[in-house]
Amino acid sequence: MDYIRERDPKTIVVAEGDQTGQELLEEALRILDPSVTGIDVNFLRYDLSLENRRKTGNEVVHEAAAAMREHGFGYKAATVTPEKAGDVGSPNAILRKGINGTVIVRTGRRIPGVNPLPGVHAPISVVRMAVDDAYGAEERREGEGLDEIAYRTEKISRRVCRGVSEFAFVHARKMRAKVFGGPKWTVSPTYEGMLKEEMDRAAENNRDIRYEPQLIDATYALLLTTYGEPLVIPTLNRDGDCLSDMVMQMFGSIAGAESLLISLDDEENPETVMAEAPHGTAPSLEGKNIANPLAMILAGAALLNYFDDEEASRASRAIYEATFETILNGTRTADLGGSTGTTEFVDEVIRSLKTKIEVWSALA
Repeated sequence: MDYIRERDPKTIVVAEGDQTGQELLEEALRILDPSVTGIDVNFLRYDLSLENRRKTGNEVVHEAAAAMREHGFGYKAATVTPEKAGDVGSPNAILRKGINGTVIVRTGRRIPGVNPLPGVHAPISVVRMAVDDAYGAEERREGEGLDEIAYRTEKISRRVCRGVSEFAFVHARKMRAKVFGGPKWTVSPTYEGMLKEEMDRAAENNRDIRYEPQLIDATYALLLTTYGEPLVIPTLNRDGDCLSDMVMQMFGSIAGAESLLISLDDEENPETVMAEAPHGTAPSLEGKNIANPLAMILAGAALLNYFDDEEASRASRAIYEATFETILNGTRTADLGGSTGTTEFVDEVIRSLKTKIEVWSALA
């Protein structure tokens, strides 16, 4: 369950975005250039800027999703979601549906030289549903004044619950982690209990992995007192959205980790992976060359790790190491306590990365 197979030559579908999101994408693409990594990869670009989404009536988003399904890999910049009803909305829901996304994986990890919350040092991955639950639910209101009542009809499927649960255990094996947490199955045994049933099923099939189910409210509380052991937390869509932001901030910055949207086949193996940064477009930072490119860089590294290619896996590890070593050596953007500009940071990562690849090739 590590790689996407039978996709050669490798093509990464690049989904361009807005504002600082697009600027960070362009910087991160410099690192993925074959002249830097030595990995022969093509980039197929789609303009998902707000202007072009409006111009095409979101058709460009559907085209990008279809291309990701065809080639297996996507790399997305942050995009603007207009607030006005009836506008083009967010492209994320279209992309998730278009690639048949099952899980979203976000991992909080210690950033060298950056102090996390006291005691937090082992990585924590949140594996959440990519579809359904509170997102896309049917909503309505009835009555007037103080008697007005709002209703929301949510749904989840056993297929997605199984995908989240099985992926959580496979991911835990790779991280040498335990599967921890879960939904509020005691209050909602029919709805949220479906995910718990699939978690229990996956635990039976993966007895080599430690399993410690917790209610979601207890999970939040225990995260502040449970440390020293890597964790993988399977969640509902809404729970995971909130929890993953908290987990990443526990390690010092929401810009410190990548986000992966993954579609799974009938045997729970990855079919398509779309990597992105979990943060937004940061319009106040646009054009200032001060934004932190860390999450976008790590998204590219994570994508390479899903290639069925040993050299790509080495390049992925080299990007991770070069990036974190750059921070540890004192080259940091302002949000991490430094004064380095975006382009200068990427320049230093590339320098370190090229050195690593050259040295490693001599030792092979």
